Amino acid sequence: MTRYIFITGGVVSSLGKGLASAALGALLQARGYTVRLRKLDPYLNVDPGTMSPIQHGEVFVTDDGAETDLDLGHYERFTGVPATKLDNITTGRIYQNIIAKERRGDYLGGTVQVIPHVTDAIKDFVLAGNDGVDFVLCEIGGTVGDIEGLPFFEAIRQLGNELPRGTACYIHLTLLPYIPSAGEMKTKPTQHSVKELRSIGIQPDILMCRCDRPIPPDEKRKIGLFCNVRESAVIQAMDVDTIYDVPNAYHKEGLDREVLDVFGLDASTAPVLTAWEEIVHTVREPEGEVTIAIVGKYTELQDAYKSLTEALIHGGIANKVRVNLKWLEAQIFEEEDAVSYLEDVQGILVPGGFGERGAEGKISAANFARVHGVPYFGICFGMQMAVIEALRNLAGITDATSTEFRHADKPAVGLMTEWMQANELVQRKEGGDLGGTMRLGAYNARLKEGTKIAEIYGSCDISERHRHRYEVNMAYRAELEASGMVVSGVSPDGLLPETVEIPDHPWYIGVQFHPELKSKPLDPHPLFKSFIEAAIAQSRLV
Repeated sequence: MTRYIFITGGVVSSLGKGLASAALGALLQARGYTVRLRKLDPYLNVDPGTMSPIQHGEVFVTDDGAETDLDLGHYERFTGVPATKLDNITTGRIYQNIIAKERRGDYLGGTVQVIPHVTDAIKDFVLAGNDGVDFVLCEIGGTVGDIEGLPFFEAIRQLGNELPRGTACYIHLTLLPYIPSAGEMKTKPTQHSVKELRSIGIQPDILMCRCDRPIPPDEKRKIGLFCNVRESAVIQAMDVDTIYDVPNAYHKEGLDREVLDVFGLDASTAPVLTAWEEIVHTVREPEGEVTIAIVGKYTELQDAYKSLTEALIHGGIANKVRVNLKWLEAQIFEEEDAVSYLEDVQGILVPGGFGERGAEGKISAANFARVHGVPYFGICFGMQMAVIEALRNLAGITDATSTEFRHADKPAVGLMTEWMQANELVQRKEGGDLGGTMRLGAYNARLKEGTKIAEIYGSCDISERHRHRYEVNMAYRAELEASGMVVSGVSPDGLLPETVEIPDHPWYIGVQFHPELKSKPLDPHPLFKSFIEAAIAQSRLV
């Protein structure tokens, strides 16, 4: 029997519902249960693919090519369960589907309304494809009281009545602010948030209270009394120094025990959390440290690179070192010398991005890494900028550029117009829609035998997730390889470049895909593990 856990939030946004959901999923797995996690987003965008990373954070891409909320990255990292396009839905997607049905006449002339049509669509999404799964955790984005979230709250309220008795649990995440001038932790915001939730028909079974200090016993009793939950179900969710301690912290507070109790399940056997404890120990007591420069264009919001930063941390865990991140806005290198910013780092990473802003700065960072022998990792756009740098400064093609920036008769990087996906030809046109039109999802690649990247993977056949609409022009392959940069990986048909590297450099690799999307703390990605290992070697040379 599948059981459903609905996680809602109150008081303010950004309290960490995604992490709480992921950590609870990991705890249930540690008790031997299977889990699936889903995210319901109330915004009107069809998906986050066209949203600014500065506004929304990173776009997480699944194997099947869905552009999703970054919380799905947390779900995968903590549980190891691959997310799919069925695990994230938005108001925009729901309305798009409903309007398409209405236009076809599927409603037989009936009036289309929020209730029941929108709420039914939400319920269908929650319930679909859960055969054989013990627990489905559904996180509802936004904050209770937001007008755009009302259909979602109504849908999960209805599910509480429609599902078999004892198969639904509601968890509400709130904030307990500490007021220094009063010297008190205030429970009133939590009380009002629960009142708002109850006013739309949902009584939470468990409260998770975010706080920066322990909750006094009297305050816990007060919260339970005023919010109509058992005192033991008021879970203290304190800040921790590493997100990978969240499963341990929540277990100590009894979250998993309370959840199982709601369903009438035995909680007497403790979960096996040894692996998480070992990770936390490595993070807190590293054997050394390295500094990696991230030269990007969305550095004012680090959530824009969430999977990337976590993958670097995973690389550090694999090598038992702390990875310090030095965030650098790419544009500064267009105005100042890169040396003063990069001379103290042991590795340089240039991540993905879109548009011309900051491109020349990323090219300068790639040049610095190549000339000074600093380990360089170029991901997607970062690979393309490394190729342009090599063509300009090694092959002597000084006008090498990308058509993403300006017209070129023979661009070094150009717009992809067609590619193969599952034995079908996919075609795109310049000037078409931006949403969902990139090369998205998992694609196979063939690595060249004897190359560094093939050695790192331990295989010549790999599959990685992509998100791009421009590619390196293979017409320049001869010039690149004659100048010292090898195209070390291509698509199975040999037409699309996937990886490049410089063999006589300590570590200089560019990849067109996004390996960070598949890295996990319990299973670090081999490229990040190797990159941090090279950074350690670099630190010993200084």
